[in-house]
Amino acid sequence: MSWEDESIGPDVIAAGRVVSDCISRGSYTSPDLEEALEASRYSSQPYTSPHKEWPRSIEVVNARELPPVLIDRYNAAGGEGTALCGIFPEIRRAWASVDNSLFLWRFDKWDGQCPEYSGEEQAICAVGLAKAKPGIFVEAIQYLLVLATPVELILLGVCCTSSADYTDPFDEISLQPLPEYTIPTDGVTMTCVACTDRGQIFLAGRDSHIYELQYSTGSGWQKRCRKVCHTGGLGNLFSRWVLPNVLKFGAVDPIVELVIDNERHILYARTQESKIQVFDLGKEGDGPPKKVAEERNLSDHRDSRYGGGRSMGSRAASRLSKTSIVSLATVSTVESKWIHLIAVASDGRRMYLSTASSIGTSGPVGGLTGLNGSYQKPSVLKVVTTRPSPSIGLGSGITFGSPSVGGRSQAESLVMKIETAYCSGGVLLLSDSSLPTTSRLIIVNRDLTSLSATSGNFTLGGITTTGRGSRALRETVTELAVEGRTLSLADVLPPPECTTAVQASLLELCDSGSIEESSEMTRAKKLWALGELATQHILPRRRAAVFSTMGLMEIVFNRPIDILQRLLESSATRFLLEDFFQRFGSGEAAAMCLLLAARLTSSQENIVSHVVAEKAAEAFEDPRLVGMPRMQGTGTLMNSITPGAGFNMGQVVQDAEPVFSGAHEGLCLCASRLLWSVWELPVMVVKGESGSDMDTDNAIIACRLPMDVMQILGNKIHSLEQFLRSRRNQSRGLYGRVVGVGDMAGSILYNANQSFGTTDQTGGRHVLNIPVRNGEQGSIPAPSNKRQRVPYNPAELSAFEVRSMECIRRLLRRSGEALLLLQLLSQHHVARLAQSLDSSMRRKLAHLTFHQLVCSDEGDLIATKLVAALMQYYIGPDGRGSVDDISVKLRDGCPSYYNESDYKFFQAVECLHRANTAVDFEEKQKLARQALDLLVKVPEAADLLTLCQRFEDLRFYEAVVELPLQKARALDPNEDAFNEQIDPNRRQAAIVLREQCYEFVMNALRSLKGEPGHTRIHTEFGSPVRHTASSSILDQASQERYIRQIVQLSVRWPDRAFHEYLYRTMIELGLENELLELAGPDLVPFLQNASREQSKSGNLMFKSSITSSPSITHGHPSVVVPQAKYLELLARYYVHKRQHALAAHVFLRLAERRQAEGGEMLTLDQRFHYLSDAVLQARSASGTGTSGSIMTDYSDNGLLELLEGKLAVLRFQMKVKEELEQLASRNDTIMGTDDSSPSGDPFPPRNTATEDHLAQSAREKAADISLELKSITQLYNDYAVPFELWEICLEILHFSNYAGDGDSGIMREMWARLLDQALTRGGVAEACLVVRRVGSKLYPGDGVSLPLDTICLHLEKAALERSTSGVELVGDEDVARALFAACKNTAEIVQRAYDRLLSSGSILPSPSLRLRLLRSVLTVLREWTLSALAQRMGTTANGASLILGGVLTPEQTCAIHQGIKDKIISAANRYMTEVRRLALPPVHTEPVYRGFQELEEMLLGSSTF
Repeated sequence: MSWEDESIGPDVIAAGRVVSDCISRGSYTSPDLEEALEASRYSSQPYTSPHKEWPRSIEVVNARELPPVLIDRYNAAGGEGTALCGIFPEIRRAWASVDNSLFLWRFDKWDGQCPEYSGEEQAICAVGLAKAKPGIFVEAIQYLLVLATPVELILLGVCCTSSADYTDPFDEISLQPLPEYTIPTDGVTMTCVACTDRGQIFLAGRDSHIYELQYSTGSGWQKRCRKVCHTGGLGNLFSRWVLPNVLKFGAVDPIVELVIDNERHILYARTQESKIQVFDLGKEGDGPPKKVAEERNLSDHRDSRYGGGRSMGSRAASRLSKTSIVSLATVSTVESKWIHLIAVASDGRRMYLSTASSIGTSGPVGGLTGLNGSYQKPSVLKVVTTRPSPSIGLGSGITFGSPSVGGRSQAESLVMKIETAYCSGGVLLLSDSSLPTTSRLIIVNRDLTSLSATSGNFTLGGITTTGRGSRALRETVTELAVEGRTLSLADVLPPPECTTAVQASLLELCDSGSIEESSEMTRAKKLWALGELATQHILPRRRAAVFSTMGLMEIVFNRPIDILQRLLESSATRFLLEDFFQRFGSGEAAAMCLLLAARLTSSQENIVSHVVAEKAAEAFEDPRLVGMPRMQGTGTLMNSITPGAGFNMGQVVQDAEPVFSGAHEGLCLCASRLLWSVWELPVMVVKGESGSDMDTDNAIIACRLPMDVMQILGNKIHSLEQFLRSRRNQSRGLYGRVVGVGDMAGSILYNANQSFGTTDQTGGRHVLNIPVRNGEQGSIPAPSNKRQRVPYNPAELSAFEVRSMECIRRLLRRSGEALLLLQLLSQHHVARLAQSLDSSMRRKLAHLTFHQLVCSDEGDLIATKLVAALMQYYIGPDGRGSVDDISVKLRDGCPSYYNESDYKFFQAVECLHRANTAVDFEEKQKLARQALDLLVKVPEAADLLTLCQRFEDLRFYEAVVELPLQKARALDPNEDAFNEQIDPNRRQAAIVLREQCYEFVMNALRSLKGEPGHTRIHTEFGSPVRHTASSSILDQASQERYIRQIVQLSVRWPDRAFHEYLYRTMIELGLENELLELAGPDLVPFLQNASREQSKSGNLMFKSSITSSPSITHGHPSVVVPQAKYLELLARYYVHKRQHALAAHVFLRLAERRQAEGGEMLTLDQRFHYLSDAVLQARSASGTGTSGSIMTDYSDNGLLELLEGKLAVLRFQMKVKEELEQLASRNDTIMGTDDSSPSGDPFPPRNTATEDHLAQSAREKAADISLELKSITQLYNDYAVPFELWEICLEILHFSNYAGDGDSGIMREMWARLLDQALTRGGVAEACLVVRRVGSKLYPGDGVSLPLDTICLHLEKAALERSTSGVELVGDEDVARALFAACKNTAEIVQRAYDRLLSSGSILPSPSLRLRLLRSVLTVLREWTLSALAQRMGTTANGASLILGGVLTPEQTCAIHQGIKDKIISAANRYMTEVRRLALPPVHTEPVYRGFQELEEMLLGSSTF
């Protein structure tokens, strides 16, 4: 048996007929609910209990307490306030109100958020959620929260915010007050709120009337919001405003529940006395409600046909208490055509009602036919049937008619007291409070199991449609204990991404309205109505939320496939698996095994492990579970003979027909359910004017299915096809049993001449035409008296079955290719591609179904036309790019729709030969172009070594660039070179293949650059090169022109890896200017990524492994560009593009980068150069803020200030380094001097060991400080302080604004250390020089950085001591002039410092020290006078002194300002008095006194200026 036959024509057509047959008989859904209820009337057991040995079908997955803030608020109210609660599944929130406060929080997860809204003064009496109408509010308001108080109706905008990864569209919500959308209630207390999918808001009042809250944008006299009563006329208005309440007669029956059928546009109202009213909302669902029917006493309606009479529970309920209706629920159109409403009574009974005047079963029951027909207006409300309540005892399990327990009578134990009920999509949730101690939740859902041992006629819904018993509605009842009292029940909506694939097609079939107008809940109910068997391959497990007084509980309904998965995970016994297959039928169970084996249901919530997939595959192929193919008619005669009656001569003898196993049936089910949502639908939709004969020439043709839908569906089809392909290729399972069978003519291969009429056990036709024995042809034998045909043996039947499954696999493959083709066409705008088709082809395209696209010649022809149009889009005169990208996708994804021939390669070679012999240059270029156009269609067949050389000789460098890149893409179509998740060897092989192609483009650049040592030799891509006569040598201008052409062509190519390879090569070849000028936008990320990598070839993504290979080039080893080179190029690029702020950041990164081990030494001068450039660029950015928003942002963020600060710190670092180097060099000089001097003294005067250690430490620190930029803290603590660099310490403290009352002591101490160090090194003269140098840097500051009092006192004391002891000759003016220079010639500041010292007797107790300070003050006053005079003369103090000859005359003092003159005279007078007080000999004090006196007399003698 050959499995390499991939012919798809006849096989796909035959398999498509089988799928069409399955879908047509399946009718997409289970039987109509009305039929199922009618059949169940005659069933004695409508309810069943869950299988005890199976995993639980209902699980509690989450149980959370109520938010603490809600509990505290309720307790604060004392439990006597108005409290309401409910669930809004649309926004994934639960809500509760306590008096005037409303709380909202997530019910599916606790995120810690429970916002409270308490903007109203009155208590909240009703809450609702409505979809915001488009065009009225801002786009952020998606929903409206309706709050009703006794006096007002309020609308709040609900704004939903998605999560960061966009997986949760309701991650956060906020309530937006809408003060203009608040209206009074006119004294009516609202009881409930209901909203339509179109955004209409209906409210029910306690006055038994229905109101509508209408809102709009408002214009002119029209109000934005108004309340309209639809059930009351003038009488209602008169009774409300005229008659007082005491005069109103009759009891009011308030409405307590409103339910809207958004599919049929019907509004239902339930009153407190169980009266149900029906209102018609019009054909489009946007009209005012019109009352059409009303029904009373529905709770007393009984159906006596269940089991011949009332159930025991019903009789007991009628005796104990009067029942009432507790809940209403609409029925989806998918679930039933005739039953529209379900009413749940307080005793658990369900009444199924209809608004149609007549109920019939004409037409395809349960199908979708007729649902999109004419609008049927509701006219009546009548009970179709009543279903008894599930009888649940008080034992451990679920029983029917259990005995009395705990002293209660049997009747009492069977009576349920339903407080809350919820019915949706075949699931019924009942909150029963009949037990005195606890509350219980009764869950009723459809029983999908089948107790028959053999499979019946299968349907896509999984429920058979033949026989009354098989159509009967059977339900499973499960009891679940609930802590507290159940308050609200609701469905949890499935994730939108899980339902899109089904919704997009299902709603087109069964919804008469628009898809966009249907709410998420309406669409979800339709999907659930299909049944779990039909949707479990695409929908996740169904969930429901239970709101009780103790918290929120989330329950999950396990699908049949989940139960099977649990059985396989728990290694269930053979008995349990056989029981599962027996209950669901071998075909249905095999389909579930196939879903698990192909992992079609695997998700983050429910992951199918490899072990489970293998077990499911084994069960799918186990003949003991799925059976074996057999001949259906072989046992007829034998079975017709009974021991008592003998042989029946009148019985019809059937011909033997092959019946396939459950595995084949399961595959048919899977394929049908995957394809049914698109199978018979048109693949295109025509958008234009409505009408039966739409003009397709003027209309727009677009793809019907969204991209994500086709992708999800295509992925699932691909997974199933891949599983079958793997079993086939490995000869496992069913394929393994038939290996070697099939050599017999016709046993495996199909016979196209035979009719397609053989049936399988499902009642459908086989894919194969089973040939007949004895040379007979055809499936219908001619009348004959001969013996019966010979049955086939089991091996042949197995071969037939596997062959049929192989045809279905090919159909799945073809379908997946069709979906991918539609995706590609949709990406390239089908409307534009369809314009190239003629009118007849466009009409065929508009009506083309997916079935026809997959299985018909017409569909294949249309697909070919579309592919041709797609190719023309790329290669036409106005082509948009390269055809290789789309062709690779078509070849890989749609090989049956797109196929190319290799002869085009040889056509290209012929064109190159003709071009080589042509004389005219234009003719050469034309032929080269033709060759390239042919080669790009078949790049995998191109011999790059030969072709690129010939294109270079022709100077057709476009082909030199494009052809290797096309080759690289063809060799690595899956982009394994970029996938880090695959095997490293496989990825490396893909990288090598790509680099081999890239190298041909690089060789062209090297050849034009004239790099020596460049040769080309043979590679594995083709035959050796035939070197022809080399072309003429190019001049420099031509070389540069062709280099630019290659670079421009290369940059246009969308290949990131090639761009990186190109950029590195250009940097290696010194083509930096061309790179910065011609490179594409990806140059910036390339330079950024390359600069982050270490300067090692092993860390580069694409190493130059080919350039180092002797098989390609010689003399071009891999050159690693230093990391700084990339950053410098990046900075140059930003400067070139005038992006100064970005350039500044790059220069900053260059300056801050760490010194790499073994790399080039980066000096502090280089770092200073980089930082200076960064400051320059930052200043340019701040000066040109209008050049771009990026520049302005960086400037606003203080970039310039940051860089200038870093530059200042770097100056400190350079100064520290210089000081450390000087310290080390001084020690070396001293060491040399000591070595040259005699060493006879065993005790040298200096501590050699200590100084040597200090010098060594300074040398190490100097080397360490050059490695990287240091922070200001590191410079201070690790370098300046340890090595006593007090001058730098002072400058650092001043730069760091290190000032304040608590820090002044540190500055004074630092100055004292600096002065002591200077005095030690050079005496007072050195100290004065230090004060001049350092003080001028720190002045003016804030007074803390330059403490003049401390400096002055320290120097004056040192000068007095040294001059007195004779150590140093210190002048009387040295200290004063040093301070004067430190303060930048501000004499008044210095005078104040001396004044403060002289005024403090405790600081200066010595008369000699005070006399020295007075001498210094005299110098300061003289300098002050000269400075004031120089300021008036426009020169300096020294200049004034030189001009005046050093002596002030009375005429010259006139130029001094009177205020300054008075200050100087006053100070001189005080200081003369101070001199007289000194207890010193006159010989010492008299010169000082005379100096002050002369200064005073000179200033007093001048006239006032």
